[in-house]
Amino acid sequence: MTLAKRYRSVILATVTALVAGGAATYFAGSAQAATACAAAWSSTAVYVGGNVASQNGHNYTAKWWTQNESPATNSTQWAVWTDNGVCGSGPSPSPSVSPSSSPSASPSTSPSTSQPPITGQLPKHFLTGYWQNFDNGAAPLKLAAVPDTYDLIAVAFADATATAGAVTFNLDPGLAAAVGGYTDAQFKADIAALHARGKKVIISVGGEKGTVAVNSATAATAFADSVYALIQNYGFDGVDIDLENGLNPTYMASALRSLRAKAGSNLIITMAPQTIDMQNAQSSYFKLALDIKDILTVVFTQYYNSGAMLGCDNNAAYGQGSVNFLTALACIPLQNGLRPDQIALGLPASTRAAGGGYVAPSVVNAALDCLARGTNCGTFKPPATYPGIRGAMTWSINWDVTNGNSWANTVDPHLATLP
Repeated sequence: MTLAKRYRSVILATVTALVAGGAATYFAGSAQAATACAAAWSSTAVYVGGNVASQNGHNYTAKWWTQNESPATNSTQWAVWTDNGVCGSGPSPSPSVSPSSSPSASPSTSPSTSQPPITGQLPKHFLTGYWQNFDNGAAPLKLAAVPDTYDLIAVAFADATATAGAVTFNLDPGLAAAVGGYTDAQFKADIAALHARGKKVIISVGGEKGTVAVNSATAATAFADSVYALIQNYGFDGVDIDLENGLNPTYMASALRSLRAKAGSNLIITMAPQTIDMQNAQSSYFKLALDIKDILTVVFTQYYNSGAMLGCDNNAAYGQGSVNFLTALACIPLQNGLRPDQIALGLPASTRAAGGGYVAPSVVNAALDCLARGTNCGTFKPPATYPGIRGAMTWSINWDVTNGNSWANTVDPHLATLP
């Protein structure tokens, strides 16, 4: 055979192999095929933990619920996406291919449908205060006496029952005596009066001495059923999770999803973790927040009673009671999965309201400016601005009233100036 004929034979054999078996099959014996690219990431698609998408020639796996967070810029250690490495050099599949709607994770931690941000009909920026259902030296108040500066009132607290996970509510006799008498019917009427004023009222579960535990499927059902019963009985607009003695994120997520299914999309769900609970995305409180991100209204971390803590720069420990402490710690959840509209700053209303961490309300305003605009910062400046930052919370309304309402009267008008 001549050299020309030999080349023609090789070319003919090559073409035949490509047509019959495809390029991938033909070259499989001489080189390992590249990892195929998953469906291209789409800014409008909703992804949950375990979903895979491709961008810029890399495959990425979502760690939790996410939407419109680019894998190429959100794949650091605590960010939304894990970089799985380079994928095939060919064009990625069309972004119209939907991410999996049924990942292997439990339904208690993975939303099955896309949900818009949950606001519970609250303002873009709002003020939250806890109302004390006990008398501890702060000004005792009937619920209807809460000042108009507060948009969301958290009733503290629900009571545990003998049934695991179940809660109930009872007006404290000491409080009732301190306000000259207070009945269950009057309390319900006061909730209705607050609604008429455009306010929202939620029931808080936990507190420093709270003993509610949701550690099983049975307890999760009992929690959801009992909180829903309180919503129906009193007219509460939602629930606040303030469990300071630990929680199980899997079963609490299941309970909250069940509750929302019963109560509807306007259900307000808030969380009030301690600072240590929001230091690491793998901690139980942080994980719960990420697992229910699609139905979570807001997290107001308690930036007090903390001591020094690392901020999102991970370079230094910031001491409580400063603008640096507030901004450096608030940017941890902001940089690690939660939306700005899901973050608010929680502070004591006076030096008597907490053991440490009190800052003047003007410092709260400076921290909000720093986070929203990048102005009025201390020595720490966040890596981005978050104009959607939701607002602030205080413990408590009663302590603020005792202190002449200076906290709410300073912070509330400032919220209206935020972007």
